[in-house]
Amino acid sequence: MTPERENQLVDEAQTKGTLGKAAIYARLSGPGWMQGAITLGGGSLAGALYLGVIAGFGLMWLQPLAMICGIIMLAAIAYVTLTTEQRPFGAINQHLSPLLGWAWLIATIMANIVWCMPQFNLASAAVQQNLLPGIGDGNLTTIVICIILFCIGFGINVLYESEGRGVGIFDMIIKVMVGLIVLSFFAVVITLSTSGAIDWGKIFAGLIPDPSLLFKPAAGFSELIAASSDPAWWTNKIVNDQRDIIITAFGTAVGINMTWLLPYSLLKKRWGKKHRGLAIFDLSIGLFIPFFLATSCVVIAAASQFHTSTKDVLDAQGNPFPKTEAAYTKTIAGFESRPEAQATNAQDKELAAMLVSRDNFQLATTLEPLAGKVVSQKIFGFGVLGMAVSTIIILMLMNGLAFQELLGAPGSKSAHFLGCAVSGLMGAAGPFIWTGEAKAAFAIPTSVIGGSLIPIAYFTFFLLMNSKKVLGDHRPTGGKRILWNTLMATATGIATFGSVWVLKSKANFDSWHGMIPAAGLAILVILFVVGTLSFLKNERRA
Repeated sequence: MTPERENQLVDEAQTKGTLGKAAIYARLSGPGWMQGAITLGGGSLAGALYLGVIAGFGLMWLQPLAMICGIIMLAAIAYVTLTTEQRPFGAINQHLSPLLGWAWLIATIMANIVWCMPQFNLASAAVQQNLLPGIGDGNLTTIVICIILFCIGFGINVLYESEGRGVGIFDMIIKVMVGLIVLSFFAVVITLSTSGAIDWGKIFAGLIPDPSLLFKPAAGFSELIAASSDPAWWTNKIVNDQRDIIITAFGTAVGINMTWLLPYSLLKKRWGKKHRGLAIFDLSIGLFIPFFLATSCVVIAAASQFHTSTKDVLDAQGNPFPKTEAAYTKTIAGFESRPEAQATNAQDKELAAMLVSRDNFQLATTLEPLAGKVVSQKIFGFGVLGMAVSTIIILMLMNGLAFQELLGAPGSKSAHFLGCAVSGLMGAAGPFIWTGEAKAAFAIPTSVIGGSLIPIAYFTFFLLMNSKKVLGDHRPTGGKRILWNTLMATATGIATFGSVWVLKSKANFDSWHGMIPAAGLAILVILFVVGTLSFLKNERRA
């Protein structure tokens, strides 16, 4: 569809009622679905799994509420981009500070490269363990799978850079992939429901926010904690784990690279001021709804199988299975090393087993007796594969867009393809290097830098939304400005609190692992100060 035709439809939508307008907007949507494809990756899957493990249905509300905060800031980013119709990297450098712009760019590239690795791990394992277990898991098989994944990601990105129908085909591929991910997990939950494994009353109750889980363990642990040899220790352990999950989810609902993708994908569509309402609608149906449905289904499945359960961790004699032995032993060792150590009783062992985090393949295995092999292994495995592949595609895309700015070549296909290849090739190496110390060497600095810059990215666009110099007469006024600022301040404050909490909890000077979070805190403070002073200076000039 040509930009001219899109503009005609946007104008036509303004003359329609609510349903007619929504129908036209749904037809024109696109960038929001890319956001959905990137956020439905291995990180969201792992987070949803552990939410179900530790809190059952009690934290069903967490990820949707965290995503709403992220969408508030993405909507602000869309408003600024579509109002100015400028590339945001240049606008930030010009109107705020090059330090902010370059920090944003570098953190985005690091995230695109590093987080591509576990997606290749996840995708190859889904093929080898769930979909085609007969092909084996040797290095040659893994290499072939990774080559195929790279070619898929690169080929679909070639469509994105092509003229005419290519971008439309790209949008359709992403929409179909996101839809199939949601449907596959939905099929698992429906099957569990018909088998009587799910209590829908508890699920709906879990959608009501319950901040008390910041201060007390989920109800399912109460009896065991009371019967344990040290109730205070287990209460503190579970509450700290729950609190870390809640704060981390709120602080990192939207990744640093997602804040980069949205404005550049909007500009690629040649959207402008008249598309601001469409952009917010697009984020709702392309990002929030798929994210809510997919992650909720994973939480439901994990909660039904793992919450307060030990059957997949301990055998009949109380010994851990090999798959979960390391995680179980670590928790028990931590418990037994406390100064006031007492004899470990059966309830202590049960609690340690209940807190073991599981992966998606363990979930598929436990689902098999209830859902059957086709649903638990093939359909669930397809959903996992879809999450990984869609994320690989968008990570490569984002790196291509970032490389265009890095090389000072906006619109250059060569720069885009180079960026795609860099993240894709590094990702394809993931199954061979994403382990042990190498994993820490890649993941820790990226997590820290990305986590510390998320609130900076939010804060930057918060400033731009209030800049008369940047937005001119389009800066919100009156009640709209109050509403925007209230929402943005809330989202930015929560993201900042979450990032500081996580960085502070990991910061120490005993190892390089601990010194990096300390550096992240320093970066956070410096960039906040630089951003504020630059904003005030430039607004006075204006």
